[in-house]
Amino acid sequence: MRFVLAIVSFMLAAVLMGYGIAQQTILATPDEVSVSTETDGTAPLTVVDGAAFNAYEGKQTISVEGPGRIVAAYGRTTDVVAWVGDASYNLVTVDPESGELVSETITGSEQEVPDPYASDLWLEDYTADLSLALTVKIPSNVSFILAADGVEPAPNAVSLTWPLDNSTPWATPLIMGGAAVLLLGLIFLMWAVHHMRRSGGPRRKPQKMPKVPKKPRYRPSKRVSRGSEASTIKTTTRIAIPVLLLSALVLSGCTVTSSPGASEVANGPTPGPTSTSAGTETLPPAASVRQLEKIVARVSAVAVEADEDGDADLIKTRFSSAALEYRLANYTMREADSAIAAPIAIPDGPVQLTLPQQTESWPRTVFTIILDEADTTVAPIALFLEQASPRENYKVSYAVSLEPSVVFPDVVAASVGTSRLDKDSALLRSTPTEVALDYAEILEQDVESDSYLDFDPEGDSLRVNVGLAVKNKEKSELSSTATLTYGHELGTADPIAMSTIDAGAIVAVHLYETKEAKPKEEGSAVTFSGQTKALSGISITETGIKSTYGDQLLFYVPAAGSGEKIVLLGYTQGLVAATELK
Repeated sequence: MRFVLAIVSFMLAAVLMGYGIAQQTILATPDEVSVSTETDGTAPLTVVDGAAFNAYEGKQTISVEGPGRIVAAYGRTTDVVAWVGDASYNLVTVDPESGELVSETITGSEQEVPDPYASDLWLEDYTADLSLALTVKIPSNVSFILAADGVEPAPNAVSLTWPLDNSTPWATPLIMGGAAVLLLGLIFLMWAVHHMRRSGGPRRKPQKMPKVPKKPRYRPSKRVSRGSEASTIKTTTRIAIPVLLLSALVLSGCTVTSSPGASEVANGPTPGPTSTSAGTETLPPAASVRQLEKIVARVSAVAVEADEDGDADLIKTRFSSAALEYRLANYTMREADSAIAAPIAIPDGPVQLTLPQQTESWPRTVFTIILDEADTTVAPIALFLEQASPRENYKVSYAVSLEPSVVFPDVVAASVGTSRLDKDSALLRSTPTEVALDYAEILEQDVESDSYLDFDPEGDSLRVNVGLAVKNKEKSELSSTATLTYGHELGTADPIAMSTIDAGAIVAVHLYETKEAKPKEEGSAVTFSGQTKALSGISITETGIKSTYGDQLLFYVPAAGSGEKIVLLGYTQGLVAATELK
């Protein structure tokens, strides 16, 4: 019986170990699935639809090959389509029946487009020569755009690869279990050999010569012997039957189920886009935090170079409106007088707050606050950035230094975005236009202004620097032969208002403060120096000079009907024009 148990153990060990090894070798399933296609023609762009990337689950690897430079970028599908516009392009999708990549050429009116690399519209972008491979995990509403340089045909070979789960979780337990059963078999074998040696080998009863039959007689001892023999046979049978049943049960219990997903890999999952639960659709934010971080870094790099060199053409690529006017005037003054300070610097991060507009159309607006880690004594900078069209980059329209003690209102998460209000919106305590004009009156009239009580004076350093008290002091220090007159008017930049959580708004307005200095009597003259002289090119005049200061003002304006006051959050002021009076 011990030999039988050893043999059964060896057979069971061979089955377990053999099947475990086979799962990792001859029975192993593929570890990835790949589909590819080639495009032909001269279209400058190729768009790989987001549904193609989600034909299978898991991370996606896109491989692109071409004869030269390769540009690959991805963004929301709506943004990619908007950037493509009327250009001809190759559209790569997945055939729902065959599961293969297919390509078709969409003919448009444009055969050349700008280089898409480094566009502010993309979530990420890459460039390489001849070949490019990227592993990403993008949803179905995000697509890839491929190009060479916008003029040459787009790269012609595209393939997508997904990893498959071909793990064999039972392989190691089977091999280890087989080894354990093999060890048990060896123990049974050694036990059987040892027992056989101790008993002197197998024994047999010696055969006797047949005797002459005798008359039968009663032999009690023989009956007892036969009964004992029968008992021995019965006991042996009782032991053998359970052992055989146990072996059969062990063998039947060792049937190993296939690893999870094995049938799916063998048959191949049906390609198709990943389904999303239905719900109320809201407009997406104009830009993500990651996008804005890259945009801010690019804006900062341009500002640093342009400010250092006074490069008007370069600064126009990233600044517009009131922010551009302020810098161009500063460049002109510094060219005439190097002692004049440079404009406020734009740090490259970190981005402390991101508030994008909810929109899928253009123009788009994003508000952000940036800290300066290099100089913690510098106040944070608030920027309003606007993108006029899909192929244009974001430009800074307002750049404002925040007040030191400002408490910023609560805003929605960057992943949600907010709405941009109209410049004459009645949803606020005062419209953005009214806020600009009412605040200008306070700077000139202080407590005599009708709007004085609508604004919070606490922490308002602009009133301290250019308010009524300062203006009266300038008049008193002026020569008795000259006069000084102050005024104000709306600036040329459009107001911007972005909603906050409490139905108020962050509002940026542009205001011009004017100052006219002219002689009282004919024949007398007024002299100028500093910024006014540098910008106007005039040091003395008999007619006078009108100086215009551009104020970029940032306010928190409460909701209509609110008892809260309007708060100045920050400002940037600078001389933007100086002309001789006629």
